[in-house]
Amino acid sequence: MTITLRNTLAAVTAMGVLTAMAFTVAPSQPAAAQSVKLKKIRTATSISPQERQQGDQYHPQLMAEFGGAYTGPQANYVTRVGQGIAVQSGLSGARSDFTVTLLNSPVNNAFAIPGGYVYVTRQLLGLMNDEAELAGVLGHEVGHVAARHSKRRQDAATRNTILGVLGTVLGGAIGDSGGLLGGLGGLLENSSMQIAQAATLGFSRGQELEADQLGAQYLVKAGYDPAALASMLASLANQTALDARVAGRDSRSLPAWASTHPDPASRVQRAAAVARQINGTRGGNRNAAAFLAAIDGTLYGDDPEQGVIEGNEFLHPDLKLRFAVPAGFGMQNGATAVTIAGSNGQAQFTLAPYAGDMNAYVDAAFRKLGGQTRIPYGEVRRTTINGLPAAFANARVNTQSGQIDIAVFAYEFARDRAYHFVALAPAGQLRGFDPMFASVRRMTDGEARGVRPRRLDVITVGRGDSMASLAQRMAYTTYQAERFQVLNGLPANAVLTPGQKVKIIVYGAR
Repeated sequence: MTITLRNTLAAVTAMGVLTAMAFTVAPSQPAAAQSVKLKKIRTATSISPQERQQGDQYHPQLMAEFGGAYTGPQANYVTRVGQGIAVQSGLSGARSDFTVTLLNSPVNNAFAIPGGYVYVTRQLLGLMNDEAELAGVLGHEVGHVAARHSKRRQDAATRNTILGVLGTVLGGAIGDSGGLLGGLGGLLENSSMQIAQAATLGFSRGQELEADQLGAQYLVKAGYDPAALASMLASLANQTALDARVAGRDSRSLPAWASTHPDPASRVQRAAAVARQINGTRGGNRNAAAFLAAIDGTLYGDDPEQGVIEGNEFLHPDLKLRFAVPAGFGMQNGATAVTIAGSNGQAQFTLAPYAGDMNAYVDAAFRKLGGQTRIPYGEVRRTTINGLPAAFANARVNTQSGQIDIAVFAYEFARDRAYHFVALAPAGQLRGFDPMFASVRRMTDGEARGVRPRRLDVITVGRGDSMASLAQRMAYTTYQAERFQVLNGLPANAVLTPGQKVKIIVYGAR
């Protein structure tokens, strides 16, 4: 969450159209048993002026929602690879017609929008292990555009707003078919949470598989190994499962928002089978050495300037604030809000204009949440939380999913600066958020100085090094071995070879 306020507080915390599900898929999982028949997919042959105009319109908004562009040599490398794979789509023969952006986002995400705009986050980049995987991910996203999948989705989406684009290019947001947020329906009109609801719509099962096939075809045309898309999908599924374990969620459960997508095991197998069908056993370039050299030093995880998530705590060294979420809840840090999600509720932590009147501030939060529908809430009560003046109010609303309780809990940090939670839970279950409401406090100067960024460090395996010994160097206190394994796409029983290049995550200087 950055200091800057924007009119659209979008809670887009999607995994992207390269949707991953919460299951573990071994990188070495055999796929030989599956055979596929390649589908003839009708694709566009050019970028129309209308698509170019649409992309030009929404590119700045997408950049704002995903933390802006990540700059430096890594960005130049991603642009070169992305333009190289995008021209294989036939949408244009000119590399310059494609704008490929590396986003400064800690979310595993990649997407493309009409008009030649292609995006990948630095977090997803760090999960990759070679250039072919990067090209495969971006080729998959370009495949969605070439097959006009987003146009089919946009016909049913909200028009003339960012939802019309974001809802078509993003899939698999935190939630359960919109979860409690989705159940609120019209109450979310014009609110930041409506975008999170729209983002859960995702591409269809068939569209995802079409994009996988197109991505593999583009890889072959560019000289890459098409099997790279399958290995990337496996890493993404494993990372999603690990994220669920770290957050205390059941990594075996398949959220309903993923029900229209192939499960990760079958999708990995199918992607591998498609690669064999297209390319036989010829293989292709992976360019691992060049890739690892290019991404060395990339920021990993949260950017301290936007706040960081450490375990169950959110810390913002510049805003000098911190809070903790209950066990079983996960957090996603966005450009303008922190989204909290668990099986018993969802919440956002954000800021809004404040002129010293806490009652008016709470009222404005309910008005924004309700949009054109007025949410009747109870008395605004005052309290003090860790020395901070605070105010809160609750509401109960009837939805298609039953009764939902809503709380707005606000904190004054200065006479002109306040922050607040909007929390939603099934009727009678809001008390599960009480520890979170009570945890907000100021950070000390020493605590703020102690918040450091994490970075990717590409190292050479030495004699005597093992997965266990290198995992101990990871800049985490929990799940070090699992993080190292997933980061490098390694099976649990992998034996490292001296001279081999691997990635670890280390602390860097601000």
